[in-house]
Amino acid sequence: MASDSHEHQLLLTGAAGLIGVAVARAAAARGAAVHAADALGSDARWRNLAGLPIAGYWDRDEFLARIERGRGLPRFDAVIHLGACTDTTERDAGFLMRNNYAYTRTLAEWCRARGVRFLYASSAATYGDGALGHSDDPAQLPKLRPLNAYAFSKHAFDLWARGAGAFDGPNGITGLKYFNVYGPGEAHKGEMRSMVLKAYEQIRATGRVRLFQSHRPEYRDGEQVRDFLHVEDAAAMTLWFLDHPEATGILD
Repeated sequence: MASDSHEHQLLLTGAAGLIGVAVARAAAARGAAVHAADALGSDARWRNLAGLPIAGYWDRDEFLARIERGRGLPRFDAVIHLGACTDTTERDAGFLMRNNYAYTRTLAEWCRARGVRFLYASSAATYGDGALGHSDDPAQLPKLRPLNAYAFSKHAFDLWARGAGAFDGPNGITGLKYFNVYGPGEAHKGEMRSMVLKAYEQIRATGRVRLFQSHRPEYRDGEQVRDFLHVEDAAAMTLWFLDHPEATGILD
């Protein structure tokens, strides 16, 4: 996807989410026509789309129906699939498999059949407790043990893509495992908000941050550390992979 073109048609699912809106803004700034698909619901996510030059919008289910009918959509050059239920406490595994696994598989198969570049959000949660490391080698996928139903739904698609050879060849797909993304546009996420935002809110409300108890002897209470990625950097990274179709597989 050349950055100086005004002809590229990009479909972005989850466009109103934290990463989605940053990708939409960055892609539109470089001349792409950004079409959005999402399930807005009754929360405030719609505000993230306000002011963005969206070329078209479909509800998630309407978009899926148009794919299944095989008509009623423009010719897309690329699909970036970020839409998913990301609630790690969701217990309805059937819902998660329909929403996160089956929907992603439908999109991937549709894109591959048409030679459309396909990038999707996997999840860092698929690594489980981290005991097996964080390798992006697809050969390591069967060894991972997700700890919750959300992570399993994401892992199931990664496994399908590997088994189906979807990572391979000139039209291979790319999965991105975003770690701890934070920044503008996440206020609607409730308990799934980043720790950066939660800490900011605590400081505003009480003047202090509530630290976590440590359950590992090598870390004292409150001295656990992790890396965070600003959403604008996550968007720039995503578009880099969009520009480099040779970078296929799962990447973190």
